[in-house]
Amino acid sequence: MTILVMTGTGTEVGKTITTAAVAATALAAGRSVAVLKPAQTGVTPDERGDADEVARLTGAVTTLELARYPEPLAPATAARRAGLAPVRPHEVAEAAAKLATDHDLVLVEGAGGLLVRFDDAGGTLADAARLLDAPVLVVASAGLGTLNTTELTGRELRHRGLDFAGLVIGSWPDDPDLASRCNVADLPVVAGTALLGAVPAGAGSRTPVDFRAAAPSWLAPDLGGSWDAEAFSARCAL
Repeated sequence: MTILVMTGTGTEVGKTITTAAVAATALAAGRSVAVLKPAQTGVTPDERGDADEVARLTGAVTTLELARYPEPLAPATAARRAGLAPVRPHEVAEAAAKLATDHDLVLVEGAGGLLVRFDDAGGTLADAARLLDAPVLVVASAGLGTLNTTELTGRELRHRGLDFAGLVIGSWPDDPDLASRCNVADLPVVAGTALLGAVPAGAGSRTPVDFRAAAPSWLAPDLGGSWDAEAFSARCAL
């Protein structure tokens, strides 16, 4: 794949760190990588955004933001309140396609979930994925409540005819509770797609050198890594 759209089942599920892991794994394989953040919210002009964090952890990636809004809100709301122009799906698609002309892999990281609105016309990351005809990788949380949001996201992807590339647990706890352990088996069932990785909780606090060395072990071969879904599931079985 040349363009991969990264979305979450909600906020704070580990999407940015998972994006960094996918980027680091691709870089380790000798691929050139670009990270596109269509709309960055909740940061001021002089603060680091999500794309900056990916670059810090992974190194030699091209990063691009299309818009930045100061309040930590959905992009459409943040743009309206700031009196700034919103990002529109066709602009996201055009920027990603341009980056793809000279990069082996372009990662398009959304804001929050699949249907978070970019503009007041209702444009979403899903619309950008459709325009790009690009697969969508979903990052989910590990614990209680994740099954519902993951299944809803998968249903919406299929309803729109989008390619559901797979599922990654974005923050796997050091000491998983009962729900998290059960969800390893249940998530692929409700999502109707394969579990393609589990990024350890706190991975973003590692040094960049350690992060880059470990990232391939968190992702399945479909994403260029060495993570073994069967072995992971067996370790989590009760």
